[in-house]
Amino acid sequence: MQSTDDVLVSYNPANGDEIGRVRMTSCQELDRIVADARAAYRDSGWQSLLPHKRALILHAVADGLTAEKESLAKLQMRDNGKPMGECLGMVDSAVGTFRYYAGVCETLETDVTPSRGDYVSFTVLEPYGVVAAITPWNSPLMNDATKVAPALAAGNAVILKPSEDSPLLAPELMRIAREAGLPQGQLQVVQGRGADIGAALVEHPDVRMVSFTGGTVAGRVIGRTAGERLIPAALELGGKSPHVVFADADREHAIAAVVAGIFGSAGQSCVAGSRVFIQHDIYDEVLERIVERASALRVDFPDVDGVEMGPLSSLHHRRRVIDFVDRARTEGGRILCGGQIPDDPRFAAGAFYLPTVIDGLSPRSRTCQEEAFGPVLVALPFDDEIDLVEKANDTDFGLACGIWTENFKKAWRIGRALDAGSVWINTYKQSVTSTPFGGFKDSGIGREKGIDGLRLYAQVKSLYLGLHEQPMKIAK
Repeated sequence: MQSTDDVLVSYNPANGDEIGRVRMTSCQELDRIVADARAAYRDSGWQSLLPHKRALILHAVADGLTAEKESLAKLQMRDNGKPMGECLGMVDSAVGTFRYYAGVCETLETDVTPSRGDYVSFTVLEPYGVVAAITPWNSPLMNDATKVAPALAAGNAVILKPSEDSPLLAPELMRIAREAGLPQGQLQVVQGRGADIGAALVEHPDVRMVSFTGGTVAGRVIGRTAGERLIPAALELGGKSPHVVFADADREHAIAAVVAGIFGSAGQSCVAGSRVFIQHDIYDEVLERIVERASALRVDFPDVDGVEMGPLSSLHHRRRVIDFVDRARTEGGRILCGGQIPDDPRFAAGAFYLPTVIDGLSPRSRTCQEEAFGPVLVALPFDDEIDLVEKANDTDFGLACGIWTENFKKAWRIGRALDAGSVWINTYKQSVTSTPFGGFKDSGIGREKGIDGLRLYAQVKSLYLGLHEQPMKIAK
């Protein structure tokens, strides 16, 4: 991505070609867009539409995404460099999200609460009104759907702000939603830098709820603003997820999962298993096999059959990853593989970087504490369960973790002891729309996905129906 004063230019990270331009939203335009969203929320009838009829339109959005699956996947591939197979999976995920929340929309039940008097009491869910959904560049269409579908299902009007580094998918989602019958103004898109239009959106007095996925630094800023405005903010932030291999693990499966868990999506995933903890007894053997597999991964253009890792999302993001690895060297890290740009001249114009494995670092080093958000794995040994839990939890993050052991009781103990919102036991990086997702500590606040993913975008209202036979009296 590059920008002028009013235009974002998207470049294909695989070859540097320009693939699209979008006009950035001005603050004056933002005021109009928010006003249109408020008007849609108030006047379109969407929030009062019977749930099963609202669900029909969400299903129609899913149908529209399905009909354009190939073209949407190609657009995402060019916009952020993910391999084509992964991009097709992202479209499938977005389709599944809209279908899931269509189902939740028409089946979700609220509570009839126990009465303590002459009344019937119960709850209903009310939308917030105008919701800001701010999404990252790494999986744009999937992340857009994760926020937009439940927010619409709950009856809100949504203003979607995609990352300036992947601006091309959000307008397509908005178009498909309108073609599916979503009322005009119910879903709108604003474009621009997070520090500019993103901040203005969060600060706007008519935005009543914010949902953000991205870095922890930006999340703190958004959280402060939301706190000052007394509006709810859902924050899905960074991670430094530990991937644990015990001596009794199925090593073939564990090693394959460790490699996939960090080098899938070129490491550009909040749940990437970027710290691998290997029990001392098997450390050298397992690490050697991880390095062998990482070195053999096929790094290539994202539309090539058999590609396992494409480019990073942009040249400026690759610069950040390079600086991260350079710092690891200064901290005493040993680069066991990768740690450089490929020397193949075919990749010269792209943002490619080789899968990198590092060891020899202290668990307290900055490399082991901070998120690279790239194809960089740090290997660390551990002695026993106590040693592991102490080292793995010694970070500000707590998004996810993976545990490999054949001992169920051990897996249960470690899974409960680790600070992580998602725990994968003898698997990794599984995610489903029906299961809540979010983090502990600096990895965020709130849970997306699942039934509570719709409740996230709604307020609970309590109602009382009086059953008094006699007029009420003042209590004495």
